[in-house]
Amino acid sequence: MELIFEKSVEGRQGYRNPCGDIPTRTQLPSGLLRKNECDLPEVSELEVVRHYTNLSQLNFSLDTHFYPLGSCTMKYNPKFTESVAQIPGFSELHPLLPQLRNGEKFTQGALEVLYNMDCLLCEITGMDAFTMQPLAGAHGELTGVMMMAAYHNAKGNKKKYILVPDSAHGTNPATAATVGYEIISIPSDAHGVMDMGILKQKLSHEVAGVMLTSPNTHGVFNPQIDQVAELVHAVDGLMYYDGANLNAVLARCRPGDVGFDIVHINLHKTFGTPHGGGGPGSGPVGVKESLTRFLPISRVEKKADDTYSLNYDYPDSIGYIASLYGNFSIILRAYAYILMLGKEGLMAVSDHAVLNANYIQKRLKPYYKVAYDRICMHECVLSAENQASQGVHAVDIAKFLIDKGIHPPTVYFPLTVKESIMIEPTETESKRTMDLFIQAMIEADALSKKDPDRFKVLPQTTPVTRPDEVRAARELKTNYFQ
Repeated sequence: MELIFEKSVEGRQGYRNPCGDIPTRTQLPSGLLRKNECDLPEVSELEVVRHYTNLSQLNFSLDTHFYPLGSCTMKYNPKFTESVAQIPGFSELHPLLPQLRNGEKFTQGALEVLYNMDCLLCEITGMDAFTMQPLAGAHGELTGVMMMAAYHNAKGNKKKYILVPDSAHGTNPATAATVGYEIISIPSDAHGVMDMGILKQKLSHEVAGVMLTSPNTHGVFNPQIDQVAELVHAVDGLMYYDGANLNAVLARCRPGDVGFDIVHINLHKTFGTPHGGGGPGSGPVGVKESLTRFLPISRVEKKADDTYSLNYDYPDSIGYIASLYGNFSIILRAYAYILMLGKEGLMAVSDHAVLNANYIQKRLKPYYKVAYDRICMHECVLSAENQASQGVHAVDIAKFLIDKGIHPPTVYFPLTVKESIMIEPTETESKRTMDLFIQAMIEADALSKKDPDRFKVLPQTTPVTRPDEVRAARELKTNYFQ
C-alpha cells in the first residue's frame, strides 16, 4: 500500500494512509496533544545497541557467573530444552485455540504434553493427579491450601490452624494466612528439624494440616516425616509438601510414599527451566486420590481413541487458578528435561546436588561456623558469626564475592541462624568452579582478620558505590547512571 507524504497543520512531515485508518493530528482531541516537544534522546542505532549491550554485560547471569543462591536452585538451563520450547508447532499455538469449535484437534500435541507431564510428575512424587495451572511456587502453595480448605469444608471439619516449622520457606505461613488459617510456628530442635515434642503439643482436631519444606531451609532432611504424617492424619489433617527443594531427593524419595497428601513442584528449580528476574515460573500441584475432585479446571483427559480433550465437569473443583493451562513453555522445557534424563539421570541430579553441597560445607568448616554440623542435603547453611566478631558481617562477605565475579549466596536466611549464609551449588557446577568459590570464601575470612575495614568500601567492581541498604529501601532510586 502506498504511503503518501503530506505536510501536517504545523508544517511537520507526517504519513497519510489512503485508507484513512491512521488519525491525523487534527483528529486527536486537544487534551491528548503535547504542549511541548517530546524530550527523546537524539542517538543513532549504533549508540543504542552499545548502550544496552554494555548494560547487559554488567549483569550477573547463569551463563556468565557462578550463582550459589541458596534455596533458589539457580542452575544451568540446557539449551536443548530452550530449542524444544521454540518449536513452531508449540510456540505459535494460540492459547484460546483449544476452546474453539474443533480446536482440540489442532492442539493434540500440546494436550498430550500436559497429560504426559501429569503422569510423569505423579510417578516422580507418588501423587495421583496434577494440575499444571499454577504459575509459580507460591501460586502452587495457594492452590494446594485452597484444596486443603475445600477438603475440610466438604467433610464439615472445623479447622482453624496450619502448623508451619520455623525452617520452612517464608511463603508457607503467608499462603496459609491468605487462605484464612491461623499459623502456629513449630521451632526446630538441636538437629535442625521440627521439634516433635512441640508438634505433639500443638496438634489438635482444629489443625487443618502441616506445611513442610523437605529438605528444609537448614539443608536438613527430616527422618521422622512418616511419624509426623501419622500424627497429622490422626486428627484428619493433611500433609503439604513444599517441593522447592525436591532436587535434593529427586528419584530417591517420593513425597507421596512418606505420607504427604499435597505437593507443589517448582519446575523452574528442579527441572532446569529459567528462573529469576521475576519469572517465568511454574508450580504444578499434585494430590492424592482423596483430593482429586478439588483440582482446578480444566483437566486434560485421554480418551479411548487415544486423543486428548479438556474436561470442565468437576463440580467440586476450586475453579480456575490461572487463565488457560499454566505457563506452557516452562512445562514444555521441564517435560523435555525429564525425558532427556530419564530415571537414572534424575537420580544423578540429586546425587550431584547433595555431593556438591557437602563438599563445600566440608571445605569451609575450618573457616565458618556450620549451622547444623551434620551431613547436609542440596544446600549447606554456614554462619559468619566468627567473622562478625571482627566487625565483618554476612552482607560484607556477599559484597566481597561480587568483586570476585561470584553472585552472593542467600544471606540472613534462614532467620533461625545468626549471620546465615545459605549456599546451594546445584548439581550442574564443576569442582573447578566450586574450588574458586571456596578459595574466595577463605580469602574473605582471612581479610576479615587482617583488615576488616576494607569491607566497608566493597564492592568496587560495580558502577556505583556501595549503597546504604536501609536508605536504598526507603528512598528508591532506579537510575544510577544519570
